[in-house]
Amino acid sequence: MKPREIIVNDRMQKNYRYFLTKPAGKDFAPEFKPELTPKQMLEIGVFGGKYMTDCRGEFPASWFTKAKLSPERHDPTLNCFGVNASKPLSYWVAKGWIHPDDPRGWFQWYCRYFLGRRCPDDERQIKRWKAMQRHVSQLILHCPAGDLNCRRRQRQALLHWAYDSRKM
Repeated sequence: MKPREIIVNDRMQKNYRYFLTKPAGKDFAPEFKPELTPKQMLEIGVFGGKYMTDCRGEFPASWFTKAKLSPERHDPTLNCFGVNASKPLSYWVAKGWIHPDDPRGWFQWYCRYFLGRRCPDDERQIKRWKAMQRHVSQLILHCPAGDLNCRRRQRQALLHWAYDSRKM
């Protein structure tokens, strides 16, 4: 595959450049097995609909056809489980969890990774994704199978990390 250059100009990045070096949705690290694609996540409702409302041009238009988005403000009713399971970006910045290449956080990294970008931060982000397994274990331990009302905030948080908590 010939690398394709992407140039980003949105509210958070100006003239940021990266290359897609892998086919979209393929050639993931062996230990990284997300259950949801970015398109699926946006359609089922994540991040209160506020995520990526100003950077659609960077990603496939098909991702936004049925996306639940709120251009004005974070709206938890747009989330799959109808609850707020997000921390503000300032919280993530204060914790040191935001990499300069992806100033919007993990989901931005995942969207770009899904499209075929590979970067030095991949290993760290995949470790963060794997750490969410503890929440999967808690759902399995504490919730009857199929009870989608059990631990709705935790279920929503898992959706934010591409784990399909609707199936747990």
